[in-house]
Amino acid sequence: MKLLGKYNTLRNQILIVFLFVMVIVLLFVGVATFNSVSSLLKQNAEKQIQETAVQANGRIESLYQQIDLLSQQVATNSFLQQLFTNEVNGQPMTYRERQELMQLTLNLGAYSNVISSFEVYTNSGNRVIPLDEGQLTNVVDSKWIEQADKAKGKLVWVGKDPKDPTSFLALRRISLIERWFSNGGYLLMHIKSDYFQLTENQKNQYMVLFDQTYEPIASNYEGDPEPLVIEMRQTIELNESEYMLVKEKSNLTGWTLIILTPVSLLMNGISVLKAAVIFSGAMGFLIFLFFSYLLSTMITRPIFKLTKAMRKTDDGKLTLNSEISSTVEINQLNETYNELVEHTNHLIQVVYEKELIRSRTELKALQAQIDPHFLFNTLDSLYWSLEDKEEEELAELVIAMSELFRYTISAQNNDEWVTVKQELDHIERYMQIMNMRFGDRFKGNISVPSEYENIPIPKLLIQPLVENAILHGVSNKMDQGSVSVIVEPLKKSNNLVIQVKDNGIGMTKETIKRIVESLESGKVSTAKRNGMAIANVHKRLQLYYEDQNIRGISISSELNKGACITFEIPMERGIGNEKNIINRG
Repeated sequence: MKLLGKYNTLRNQILIVFLFVMVIVLLFVGVATFNSVSSLLKQNAEKQIQETAVQANGRIESLYQQIDLLSQQVATNSFLQQLFTNEVNGQPMTYRERQELMQLTLNLGAYSNVISSFEVYTNSGNRVIPLDEGQLTNVVDSKWIEQADKAKGKLVWVGKDPKDPTSFLALRRISLIERWFSNGGYLLMHIKSDYFQLTENQKNQYMVLFDQTYEPIASNYEGDPEPLVIEMRQTIELNESEYMLVKEKSNLTGWTLIILTPVSLLMNGISVLKAAVIFSGAMGFLIFLFFSYLLSTMITRPIFKLTKAMRKTDDGKLTLNSEISSTVEINQLNETYNELVEHTNHLIQVVYEKELIRSRTELKALQAQIDPHFLFNTLDSLYWSLEDKEEEELAELVIAMSELFRYTISAQNNDEWVTVKQELDHIERYMQIMNMRFGDRFKGNISVPSEYENIPIPKLLIQPLVENAILHGVSNKMDQGSVSVIVEPLKKSNNLVIQVKDNGIGMTKETIKRIVESLESGKVSTAKRNGMAIANVHKRLQLYYEDQNIRGISISSELNKGACITFEIPMERGIGNEKNIINRG
């Protein structure tokens, strides 16, 4: 550690920070540049492959349209139309007419090497040409006949010929023009399998063409092409190499063209880019290292001189530094140090004077306090005077007030904690005084199991809630009001639940919401006095029981039906004296 401390100088720290920041910047710029350019290269390659797929798909559509055009010429030929119109009208074709029709299809097919042969069937599925007997359902499935009927004369691609794997089948309905395009028969075409031959543009590139039922039409892919149809990833692994998968679907045919291109072909320029970024980063780091060393030396040299000057200060004394330098930064440091010395000396004097004034103020406040014994003795004298005059009711009220004051203003250092019984006795005396004030309009009730009377509780914790219930609930009620204090154990817990209920005017939902929000925020407006007592009790619960898991105050109330304030206290004493809590703050 001592060896490392030798090099833990300000200059080295500045140099290391500069280098660290530069490395972060170079890494960020290098990675961002590499990712951006490589992403651009990849996007361009993807776009190129996508354009290739579009072009290939367009070529396939052109080939498909040639089949469609040639078959349409056959289906709309006037001689064929006349023969099938007669057939529908009940005049079957003669053998000679069938021969002429066969010669017609051969002549039209001679203009193209696409279709190897034609087959013609009546609308009932009987073969017309070739001249042998047969049914259309023996050649294609009935579902294709239904699709041809639904297509209403458009070309329907059937797929591979089950009897001849070297050809494909296509079917279209012969619509009779003179009979409102009704069904006159069917035209079946045999198409050469090599007609849709695919050619790859790049080495190791695969292309697969699927029809509308995802049956392969053409492919140079050696593996099973069917899993490629359901593949949703853009890149897949084939033969331990990554390939980019591009799909292009034709709106004309419903066919799907899939192109597989090796990712390595798309990333040819990435290796060159990576080398360029690494070389540029290394050169930038070396250049910045040189200039960072020069800059850190220039910054710290004046500071070292100032440090030597400050060490000449007298021991234990805050003295001004009169050193003057030609460097602006050093002069600013000297001025700041001198201002700090003057300000510190001033603060020492101010703190001393404030402590002196505070001591004098506290002494005057102690001298101005009223001796509680004088108040108690006066109330006792008043009590005996009323007893002598046989004013027993007033005498009881006076003694209740005396005990009330004695409980409230007695020395806090001695009795900050009381028992539940003492607190409830104090509330009972308070209710006695309130009963004198309100007469029959007020009734108080206290309920507590005897086994919980000796549980410790902070002094004057319940009384503010009782006072709040009387002043803001019962006093505004025209008929008799009641306030109940209920203490009971909480089930499955080591806590007591204390409830203060009244049947007064209650509170609105907006008032409850405002009080709850003020409890959560810790801010209570003094103008809303009906919430101050609740807030004070809530705050004292937090102070006394901050290290114990208890709920704070909860409020339930309905307008004109009363209110209920509930809180919990543990059966074990909390953190202690409130004065200690204040001192901790």
